[in-house]
Amino acid sequence: MLPAANRLTRSQDFGLVVRRGRRAGRPRLVVHALVPTPAATPVAADDATAGSRTSAQPTLDVQSKVGFVVSKAVGNSVVRHRVSRRLRHVVRDRLPGLPPGSSLVVRALAPAATASSADLAADLDAALRRLLR
Repeated sequence: MLPAANRLTRSQDFGLVVRRGRRAGRPRLVVHALVPTPAATPVAADDATAGSRTSAQPTLDVQSKVGFVVSKAVGNSVVRHRVSRRLRHVVRDRLPGLPPGSSLVVRALAPAATASSADLAADLDAALRRLLR
């Protein structure tokens, strides 16, 4: 299970990561990553521009956040949940290696339904290497 502090839950945050983040596609999944820039650090509450600076990022936090998208194209409910569980397990082991405050959206593609956990881990590692270089 992914800790609650590391879950991307709000629809707006998913949309922001997908729209503004970088994308790396692999045969079984697509990873969208939004890594905060130094300019996106929060400012004092009395500053009138505080809202405009922080709105460009999902919740600014030192914890990395991850969300998953597994559509019906992957398979029926049983298959989708199996894929999501495998992805959660694979991502949980890689959380410490992510930059602080980063947000990821991992979108499973149809071939993920028949992939093993090792295949998903290899695709995720390759996508993360490409995004975080």
